[in-house]
Amino acid sequence: MSEFKSDFLRTLKERGFIHQISDETGLDDLLAKETVTAYIGFDPTAPSLHAGGLIQIMLLHWFQKTGHRPISLMGGGTGMVGDPSFKDEARQLMTPETIDGNIASIKKVFSSYLAYGEGPKDALMINNADWLLGINYLEFLRDVGRHFSVNRMLSFDSVKMRLEREQSLSFLEFNYMILQAYDFVELNKRYDVRLQMGGSDQWGNIINGIDLGHRMGTPQLYAMTSPLLTTASGAKMGKSLSGAVWLNPDMLSAYDFWQYWRNTEDADVSRFLKLYTTLPMDEIARLSALGGAEINEVKKILATEVTAMLHGREAAEQAAETARKTFEEGAIAENLPSIDVSTSELEAGIGLLSLVVKAGLAASNGEARRHVQGGAVRINDTAVSDERRVIGTADVSADGVIKLSLGKKKHILVRPA
Repeated sequence: MSEFKSDFLRTLKERGFIHQISDETGLDDLLAKETVTAYIGFDPTAPSLHAGGLIQIMLLHWFQKTGHRPISLMGGGTGMVGDPSFKDEARQLMTPETIDGNIASIKKVFSSYLAYGEGPKDALMINNADWLLGINYLEFLRDVGRHFSVNRMLSFDSVKMRLEREQSLSFLEFNYMILQAYDFVELNKRYDVRLQMGGSDQWGNIINGIDLGHRMGTPQLYAMTSPLLTTASGAKMGKSLSGAVWLNPDMLSAYDFWQYWRNTEDADVSRFLKLYTTLPMDEIARLSALGGAEINEVKKILATEVTAMLHGREAAEQAAETARKTFEEGAIAENLPSIDVSTSELEAGIGLLSLVVKAGLAASNGEARRHVQGGAVRINDTAVSDERRVIGTADVSADGVIKLSLGKKKHILVRPA
C-alpha cells in the first residue's frame, strides 16, 4: 500500500515498525474512521522486560498517541504454560507466586510510555489469568478446541523448526497457541479489541486468533507484526556483554541503560532514533545525515532520548553528565554505578579478580584474569597487569572510593561500607 490514511499506520511505516499486516486496507480504513482498541501480550518470564521488548511497548505508545486505546496484556495464565515459539526447548515452568511477582514488577515500566485510566483512549493493563484460570477443560475442548486443525498447527514455522530438529514439543506447549488465540477472542468480547500486535515470531499465533474469532462470530480481527530486531553486527537487541539490558531501574541503573544506547553501532543510529525515540522525523533526518566525529554526539542524543522516556528527563541528563565527566574530564562522577565492600574486607585485602567479579565486570575469575592480561582493567585510572594484585584501604582515593574500570566505558565505584 503506497500511502496509509490513518495516522497510526502512516507513523509506523515511516519509522520502520511494520513487518506484516493481515489486511492493510481493512485495518487502515478502521483506524481512520474510529477509535480502535489493540493489545500486545507480554510473558512474565522475569521480574523485568529487557530492551528487546521495547519495540512492542513503543508500538503501544504510538497507538495511543495517534488516538487509539492500547492494552498491555500480562500473561498470568499463559505464563503457566510458556510460549514455545522458536525456542530450542521447553521453558522452565514457573509457580503462580513467581508469575504474580514478575507481573507486579513488570507493570512499573509501562506507565512511562502509556497513560492508564478509565477514559475511552486510556490504556488498560489486563491479566489473561482473569479468564484462563477458570476455564472448564471439557467445555473449552468442545467450544474452542474443535476449531483448530492439528495439520495446520504443525505447519507453523515455530512448530516445524522444533520437529525438524527432532526436539521434543510437549502437549502443554502445543496448547499455548490455542490459549493465545482464545485471548484474542476473549479480549474482543470483553473490550472490543480488533487488533493484536507483536513481533514477527508471533504471526502464526496471531493469525490463529483471527481464524478462531471468525469461527466464533467476532467482527473482523486484524494482525500486525514488527520485525525481530538485531543490531548491525547481528547481536540480539536487549543483550549486552554483561547480560540483559533490563528496563526496571532496580535491575539496571539509568546510567548503565544510557551507556547501552550510547554504544550503539554507527549503522544502527538512524534506525534506532526512529524506533526508540519520539523525535520528529525531520530532526531524525538531520541527525542521520551527520557523520565522522559528529556521530558520537548523535549517539549521546539517542541515549538521552531513550533513557528519558523510561527513567525521566532528569535521570537521563544526569546519566549523560556522569558519562561526560567520566570520559571527557576523567573525574570521578558521584552517579557512577557503585558497590559496597565492607571496611574489614578492604583492611584484610581483596583479590583483584574477586573484586572484578563482585563488581559485575566479569562472570568468573577466569574471565576477569583474561581482562587483566589484556590490559583492560584499571584501578583509579591506572592499568593493572598483576592478576594477583590485592586491593585494600591504601587504594581508597581522596574522594573516599576506589574507581574500578574495565576498558574505556565500564566504571564501578567501590565504596568502603
